Parts: sequence; C-alpha cells; structure tokens
Amino acid sequence: MISQSGLISVRIIYTKFETMQNSRKLILYIAMSLDGYIAQPNDSLDFLSMVEKEGEDYGYNDFIETIDTVIVGRKTYEKVLSMGYDFPHTDKESYIITRTPRPSIGNITFYTADLKTLIENLKAKEGKNIFCDGGAEIVNELLKHNLIDEFYISVIPIMVGNGTPLFKNRRPEIALKLISSKSFEKGLVQLHYSRIT
Repeated sequence: MISQSGLISVRIIYTKFETMQNSRKLILYIAMSLDGYIAQPNDSLDFLSMVEKEGEDYGYNDFIETIDTVIVGRKTYEKVLSMGYDFPHTDKESYIITRTPRPSIGNITFYTADLKTLIENLKAKEGKNIFCDGGAEIVNELLKHNLIDEFYISVIPIMVGNGTPLFKNRRPEIALKLISSKSFEKGLVQLHYSRIT
C-alpha cells in the first residue's frame, strides 16, 4: 500500500517528467554546402537552386507546423527583404536579433538584449518549438551557450569553396544523437540530430 507521502512523491515526479516532455525546443533548420557554407561570397544563395524540384519542400512545411516562434539574425532578415520577398514568418512570434533598436512591426520584435536570456525565457513559456532561421553569427552564439536542442541540416551536393561557414571555431564540444538521415532525388541529404543532454 502506498502512503500519502508516497503518492505526493509520485505526483511530483510525474509533473517534472511531464514538464520535461512538454518543454519547448530550439531547433536549427538550415541548408549548407558539403564543405559547410550557408552562403557563397557576396551572400549569394544561388547554389541552393540546384536542389529545387517542383512539389518538393524537403519537409519544410511539416516542420513549420511544429513551431510558433522564430529567431533570426538581422542580416538574414534583411537578405530576405532585399530579394524582394516578404518576411515569411509574420504569422509567428518573431525576434530579429540586432544591435540597432527599432520599433516592432506586428509580430516582429527587433531584439537588442542578451540572446541567451531571450532563449531561456522563451523555453520557459508554453508553446510550440522555436525555430532558429540563421544566420551564422546567431547560430554560433547559440552554440557557445549550448542552447540548440535539435539540428535539421540539409547538405547540398556542392563544394562552394568560400563564403559564409555555418560553424565557426572556438565552440564547446556538443555530443549529438542521429535521429534520421534522408536522401532525396536531387542529391540533398537531410540530417536530423538531437543534442545529448
């Protein structure tokens, strides 16, 4: 027979487990060349076109359904706008990481404070997962604090030789577990890893 204190202990353990199961994850979903670049010189993304295929989104739409918050660097945000596109995440809580204060636009907040604090606060809130949409400076700052929980990295079958590397030196070692690896007709290979905590 379980005592009252035993039942309370079980409930506390279950509540902690449930909280862990429901905690929000910060997920990096990004494409890079085989030699590790997310952009060519002059921030060109032309190499991404080699894997374009009608009707194939490489799981992006399914992924987007799992998130309700977006973190993106100012350079990446402005690159999207410079290409003539609207910012694609206006329906989600979005944070543009920048050093220059600007007024919010709808759901878009231009965030100038500590990035680590922002992520910790977001993870503590209820909601879907959090999407890191680049760029490299933001990714490496998050890695420095070991804040990225999962990685979807789509490897494009090309070695561009120069440009913006996804990963920089002087990062802590982070052990990962392979969740899945999927290859596609155009030669793209998508790797899904989770951080081993």
